[in-house]
Amino acid sequence: MSAEKLAAEFGIRGALDFVPVGDLVKAVVSLDGMQGELFLQGATVTHWQPKGERPVIFTSPNAIFAPGTAVRGGIPIIFPWFGPNRREPKAPQHGFVRAAPWQLERAETSRPGEVTLALSIEAKEPMSPFWPEPFRAVYTVTFGPTLSVTLAVQNRAGHEIMFEEALHTYFAVSDIAKVSVTGLAGTTYIDKVDGAQRKTQDTAPIKLTGEADRVYLGTPRQAVIEDSEWRRRIVIEKDGAASTIVWNPWTEKAAAMKDLGADAWTGMICVETGNAADNEVRLAAGGEHRLSTRVAVDAIK
Repeated sequence: MSAEKLAAEFGIRGALDFVPVGDLVKAVVSLDGMQGELFLQGATVTHWQPKGERPVIFTSPNAIFAPGTAVRGGIPIIFPWFGPNRREPKAPQHGFVRAAPWQLERAETSRPGEVTLALSIEAKEPMSPFWPEPFRAVYTVTFGPTLSVTLAVQNRAGHEIMFEEALHTYFAVSDIAKVSVTGLAGTTYIDKVDGAQRKTQDTAPIKLTGEADRVYLGTPRQAVIEDSEWRRRIVIEKDGAASTIVWNPWTEKAAAMKDLGADAWTGMICVETGNAADNEVRLAAGGEHRLSTRVAVDAIK
């Protein structure tokens, strides 16, 4: 559907509009000083900035906005596998819904200062030769003083299905070398940079000094990004998610990524909510699984 038709059907005066970006369409939210953006391709949130704050969600200045291409940054939806498909090495990285078209079903100002969008994707027939299961997914995003996102996956197969999933959130930070992550102490993680070795996180705040690609298993409900340079804490709360993924490509790998580049990586860190590896979801026939995260910003005084 074109931006013009979406605006006519779903637009909210003074709060929600739709604009074309090349061959894609972006929903633009602006309400009471809060701003947000979401691309209908991939249902990808690419911007959220509460009133009076710096942007909280990072999107690469070199991101490619084109049909069939996942956006570098924002909150890509990872499903039904995380990273490489463990059973099918030729399958695309991170599944197939993050670059697929989603259908906007609902847009509303449900509460003062908030705009909620609900999008869906459905596969009655196989969407991928690497994962032939029928399913329906509904993604609900609420932009407001906090950012809330929920992915609900429904099993439309006549048997149990298994899948991995993640909300691959890129957070904007002052300087990757000056921020830390807390809330994961004592948990086991798979260190994908070090041959997928399993390690235990110590009690010190996590401060990255090089490339990091870690899948933390059985994690607590809350993790926090401490950013003293910008004098703020980004608080990430999750439900229906047993994994937390921490990622930054660092210098060499970032330079080889044309949609990221040699410098942008210093202003981002991914702290992702998901169910990956040992925490993959087993969903009974006809069942529904809900994965959600809520992001808030607190000032450091």
